[in-house]
Amino acid sequence: MSVTFATAPATAADGLGVWPSSARPAPGGDVTVAGVSLAEAADRFGTPLYVLDEGEVRDRCRAYRAAFPDADVVYAAKAFLCRAVSRWIEEEGLGLDVCSAGELGLATTAGFPAARIVLHGNAKSPDDLSTALRLGVGRIVLDSAPEIARLAGLVPDGDRQPVMVRVVPGIAAGGHAKIRTGTEDQKFGLSVTDGSAQHAIARVLARPRLELVGLHCHIGSQITSVKPYVAAVRRMVGLMTQVRDHHGLELPQLNIGGGHGIAYRPGEPVLGPAVLAARVRAELEDGCAHARLPVPRLTVEPGRALVGPAGVAVYRVLTVKETAGRTFVAVDGGMSDNPRPALYGARYAPRLIGRGSTAAPAVVTVVGRHCEAGDVLAEDVALPGDVRPGDLLAVPAAGAYQLSMASGYNLVGRPPVVAVRDGVVRLLVRRESLADLSSRDIGL
Repeated sequence: MSVTFATAPATAADGLGVWPSSARPAPGGDVTVAGVSLAEAADRFGTPLYVLDEGEVRDRCRAYRAAFPDADVVYAAKAFLCRAVSRWIEEEGLGLDVCSAGELGLATTAGFPAARIVLHGNAKSPDDLSTALRLGVGRIVLDSAPEIARLAGLVPDGDRQPVMVRVVPGIAAGGHAKIRTGTEDQKFGLSVTDGSAQHAIARVLARPRLELVGLHCHIGSQITSVKPYVAAVRRMVGLMTQVRDHHGLELPQLNIGGGHGIAYRPGEPVLGPAVLAARVRAELEDGCAHARLPVPRLTVEPGRALVGPAGVAVYRVLTVKETAGRTFVAVDGGMSDNPRPALYGARYAPRLIGRGSTAAPAVVTVVGRHCEAGDVLAEDVALPGDVRPGDLLAVPAAGAYQLSMASGYNLVGRPPVVAVRDGVVRLLVRRESLADLSSRDIGL
């Protein structure tokens, strides 16, 4: 599907600052992304609909590769994974970070090289580990002491599996308490403070079927400041120095995770890869020089930063209700396709599309269709005062941690995903049907 009408370049005044860079205002109140009318896409594929700008994803991959030319850039698949995204990531030369045999299997069936895949997770199942070994995953990140023995017992005799140890650096960072993973009081990693990390390193080195190639840390998500990463690098270099001094091993790799923040609403801060790379590289080189260590090869794991700004969710308004001094605009999606507001208090900036309006803005709360009072997509946002049933609302910055965390609540079915590029739209993931939902139910 292509469009032929002219569009004007997007500006801050257009309210498209957190949209894909290809977004343009169009006649009749519409918006195009990569030359595709969102209103036309909604008519063709139905709503809710997720639109992913392929060019935006690829451009962001290239920006990270340019910022980190001597590092491994590994896409965190948990942000959103489908076969097409896997292919884009592979073609742009990035690696892939997966958390399960499911993510691993989907990627490899799409042709992603297993040697460029990293497996991590705080509680990997035997199937996760055996699948990773069978397919030849490049690195496995060990997250606990029991996992060391479990993995070593699965590695075939005569083989050696490259591994990293996930370390808790004791740094609090992230946009919400539930997505801070660098502190002592959460489930991930092994603490430096209580000696768990050092003990795990010694245990790995005692296992001839495991090859310790480096250390891993991940301090949180939706981080918009460089300072926590600089602090993490400093502490990781300190631990690498201990490994050298106690075991005579200079580790060749250091993975500092991801969690790079994006803007969900105009004016919010972002963490750009160029700034991050410059500060991290400087700290790593200075720290290693002071400790007389060779500079390890760096790995970074952006997820949200690659796909989040490339996605737009499109909903249709079902009802408008005024009650207790508030106006609720209910749409045909909700927490089943985007649980982030309920989980983290995430805030978005929805926009009326598909028709023009001269009505004065009114403060409304956009809610979903599900049987939960917490099913709120956007609280206290400004929309035209004449918003009505049948209207289309588009929500930008929707490419990460929405469909990947979607559920089957109320048996609504998960929305489809389409890719747009150069005025063409194509289906990547079809809508989940009642037949899909019923096929697993064999209880009668």
